[in-house]
Amino acid sequence: MGPLIPQGIIGMEWDLFFALFIGIGFGYVLESAGFSSSRRLAGVFYGYDFTVLRVFFTAGVTAMIGVFIMNYLGWIDMSLVFVNPTFIWPAIVGGAVMGFGFIFGGYCPGTSVTAAVIGKIDAWVFLVGIFIGILAYGEFFFLFEEFSVSGNLGTIFIFDSLGISAGWFAFLLIAVALIAFGVTAMIEEKVNTESANIDTKGTSYLIPVAVTLLIGVVLIFTPFGSITGVKELDKEQLEGEIVAGNHFVHTDEVTFKLLNDYHPIILVDVRSAADANEFSLPGSINIPLEQLHRKQWRETLTSKDVKIVFYSNSTVLADQAWVIARRMGYSNIYVMSGGLNGLFESLENNEKSTCLKMEAEFAHRFRERARKAFKEGTFDTKKESPKPEPDFSFTAAARGGC
Repeated sequence: MGPLIPQGIIGMEWDLFFALFIGIGFGYVLESAGFSSSRRLAGVFYGYDFTVLRVFFTAGVTAMIGVFIMNYLGWIDMSLVFVNPTFIWPAIVGGAVMGFGFIFGGYCPGTSVTAAVIGKIDAWVFLVGIFIGILAYGEFFFLFEEFSVSGNLGTIFIFDSLGISAGWFAFLLIAVALIAFGVTAMIEEKVNTESANIDTKGTSYLIPVAVTLLIGVVLIFTPFGSITGVKELDKEQLEGEIVAGNHFVHTDEVTFKLLNDYHPIILVDVRSAADANEFSLPGSINIPLEQLHRKQWRETLTSKDVKIVFYSNSTVLADQAWVIARRMGYSNIYVMSGGLNGLFESLENNEKSTCLKMEAEFAHRFRERARKAFKEGTFDTKKESPKPEPDFSFTAAARGGC
């Protein structure tokens, strides 16, 4: 149920609970709009009552705007939304059958339930007919199976077929809806004498119409693409950061943190839980790559004044995690250059330099101390790590992989 469940606002267990109340509200709106009367739906076809048209146009436009904006903000993952393929011939025949059913019965499946709940006999008869039709179609489906998948056009969208953007289509649909509201209102005034007697003087629809059109204009310039949130990093800026390569942290800096345990840094192991359980750096947090988007890690990944460093066996997986995290809008995140393989290679191949530069001598002594600490499992633990307690049990370092 977007955006509540995808954003972690509520859990999956609340899905049916909220669906129940949404259904109650939907039924209440149908009854309030007079949809329990068969004359409402039939009135559209006979041209004396266009309430149904206005209600469904309003519902469609509202849903379209909501999906458009929520998709842009990343509140709904459109890749998880199933869009029915278009089977052109079954759609035409099915539409004709439904249309005749609306005219003769005066109900659609939803409005028939609304009317049946308040005890209307014709609605109950209509419902019984619906179930008989469903049963008959199911029993004799083998006769219609080939036809039911004929004229397959795949998953297509009207704006793609028209060669326009989704934003322009949204604007045009809003404009058509507003025009339809005005035209049908004029038809009702001429055809329906009761509506002609209603005094509408002083009622202005200019402001709501202007606001609705303004929303349509905004949608024209809104990309129909999913982002992770309003803080998402611009693609061009992300590309520039990748090319610059300033997001890498040397293994010596990570080792310094492990030896002293006061350097402001948080280590994040982006490998699988199984690999992390086999071996991980002391004080690190295991956030598998596929779990970066979860709400439970937001507080950790948004820690201020603390450098967050991703690492894996090599650099590949950690670099992928960095790209995803930066795209999601997280800042102050880095990648340990070379990964675990690079870290232990620098410690194992720590040959003393023959030059007299003090930097080389200091680096050699530092790495010797680090190699001894990893070998013996001795680290300075006078101060607590800023995140979960470190595990000082060591096994052989993992090699290879990404």
